[in-house]
Amino acid sequence: MKNHRDRSKLSRRDFLTTTAASLGAAGLIGAGCKDGLMGKLGMKKEIPIGVQLYSVRSECEKDLPGTVAKVAEMGYDGVEFAGYYDYSAPDLRKILDDNGLKCCGTHTQMTTLEPENLEATIEFNQILGNRYLICPWLQPSDDDPKQAWLNYAKRFNEIAERVEKEDMVVGYHCHAHDFHALDSGEVPWDILFGNTGKSVVMQIDTCNCMMGGGDPIAYLKKYPGRSQTIHLKEYSATKPDAILGEGDVPWDEVFALCESTGKTEWYIIEEEKDAYPPLEAVDLCLKNYQNLRS
Repeated sequence: MKNHRDRSKLSRRDFLTTTAASLGAAGLIGAGCKDGLMGKLGMKKEIPIGVQLYSVRSECEKDLPGTVAKVAEMGYDGVEFAGYYDYSAPDLRKILDDNGLKCCGTHTQMTTLEPENLEATIEFNQILGNRYLICPWLQPSDDDPKQAWLNYAKRFNEIAERVEKEDMVVGYHCHAHDFHALDSGEVPWDILFGNTGKSVVMQIDTCNCMMGGGDPIAYLKKYPGRSQTIHLKEYSATKPDAILGEGDVPWDEVFALCESTGKTEWYIIEEEKDAYPPLEAVDLCLKNYQNLRS
């Protein structure tokens, strides 16, 4: 079966690159979230549930306000942006407020976190009410990849120190290549999080981690307190189109660690396999999540 990433009409990497270019001087990429769902489910620890809007990007391109409204109707508490679709920060905030949603993160490229763009990025996210500035993709092509990852770690530490003053955090979202060992035998994920402060968010994507040969359980244990937000996405070695709750991710262990040592503040569902129409997929994922927690 063809890999789901190949079937997508626009890859995440191309999408992010295109979005970053379109933002130009604003230097930004973006956030959103709603109270109450988790308490109604009677969970041991109440953690709100958001959705990464990249999951429904084709719908957002056609009608962002309408898509956000449908997500809210499903029962999500918030949204994490991966693009702003030419809406201003005040307009995005109004869409969130109109639907009772809160900001649970923005996927913002490393270029928007560079010194010349950081202040604008902070201001944009303050308007959204977003605390979580998450870089979604890094893949050094440097002749010395280890040093490149160490340089990234240094920059994340600098950003973390700056945004802490605004009650914000910065972090990095994983992809499969982040768990592929370098020639030295070292793993990029470990180089990055072994050399950044504890406030730098380790946003594990459970599927991406396992696709790369990583173990999300091992990493949740290895770096406690650093999973303020985590992407819940299914992985299956035998069923590539499995959605949340239908594959190999040990969800009970994930939740137990997130709700104890992980200090998780947001669960964020992401689904991009195209097994179902996008809005149907994220609705089914939320229902399956609720069943897992019941």
